[in-house]
Amino acid sequence: MAAYKTLDDVNVAGKRVLVRVDLNVPMDGARVTDDTRLRAVAPTINELAQKGAKTILLAHFGRPKGKRDESQSLKAILPALEQTLKQDVHFADDCVGEAAEAAVTKLTPGDVLLLENTRFHAGEEKNDPAFAEALARLGDIYVNDAFSAAHRAHASTEGVARLLPAYAGRSMQAELDALDKALSSPERPVVAIVGGAKVSTKLDLLGNLVKRVDALVIGGGMANTFLAAQGAEIGKSLCERDLLDTAREIVAKAGEAGCEIVLPVDGRVAKEFRAHAENRVVPATEVGADEMILDIGPKSVERVAQVIEGARTLVWNGPFGAFEMQPFDEGTVAVAQKAAALTREGRLLTVAGGGDTVAALNAAGVADDFSYISTAGGAFLEWLEGKELPGVAALTATK
Repeated sequence: MAAYKTLDDVNVAGKRVLVRVDLNVPMDGARVTDDTRLRAVAPTINELAQKGAKTILLAHFGRPKGKRDESQSLKAILPALEQTLKQDVHFADDCVGEAAEAAVTKLTPGDVLLLENTRFHAGEEKNDPAFAEALARLGDIYVNDAFSAAHRAHASTEGVARLLPAYAGRSMQAELDALDKALSSPERPVVAIVGGAKVSTKLDLLGNLVKRVDALVIGGGMANTFLAAQGAEIGKSLCERDLLDTAREIVAKAGEAGCEIVLPVDGRVAKEFRAHAENRVVPATEVGADEMILDIGPKSVERVAQVIEGARTLVWNGPFGAFEMQPFDEGTVAVAQKAAALTREGRLLTVAGGGDTVAALNAAGVADDFSYISTAGGAFLEWLEGKELPGVAALTATK
């Protein structure tokens, strides 16, 4: 990974610091229902304030499609942000123009200002140079602390970073460091667990991982496609039959790269897709015509546990089964607990990401035991796919 600068490399006292943060939090009316993203950016904002910066926050909220929409105003998030930061936060009714410039002018060292939703302007998602320049005029320094938006080449994530001295915030720094340790310069052996419903959504991911990891564990609905490609009868299980040749190609590429593919050897099957449906455990090759695989079975759990037992690094994206329904969460929970135990013992570096993955690890009660949990979603996946993230690339560009 190319070198990037952090807050350790700049004196921010008295400077206007534009900070791109992710405040796109879930809301129930006027109430923030999950403050994870607020807590993630708090260390950077608090550090800048304590160092005497004039901190100016850039963020998007929702999808207003380039037009002002009061129902998607960042003003609603202000109380929760102030509570998280434990300090007052000023608010500007726009992110560019007179309102923003007047609000910035009033700032004194240590103040924090939240600008209105950047997506109220069409120039944000178009990465319009004029809009990026209007944002850049508000600051002396740019800090990106929103890895979750780094895969988008927008004005506030990429455009401004190329106009001002640019630095990674503490949350961005932690994410990049964790990902570097997981795949760019990992301790081997490296194991990747990839689950989820469909192979089609993760073709780039699988193609990149077989070249970079020592073992690839495939779970969830996508495992059914690989089993079917090997000739297994999988009943009514979710399967992309038009991708059987693709699955075989991925297995062949893995063999050429010396990457072991680990598929389920047994599964917990049911005739209905619902919680507590009547179910049984069968070998992966003996699924009834009217049954569907909804989770891996105990022998598969044991096999995956053996694989990660011999690993030094684990990257995880996607659950093994329908984890939101009991008892079809048991496989994911068992593997998660095994990975967590190895992490606690200092034997395994564990990095996990993706919405369903984080939810599954939280449900298993082990999220806090993993080395690093990414809430970035799309950016995490694109990084695993080996793609360049515009927001990260801009931090390493020479200005």
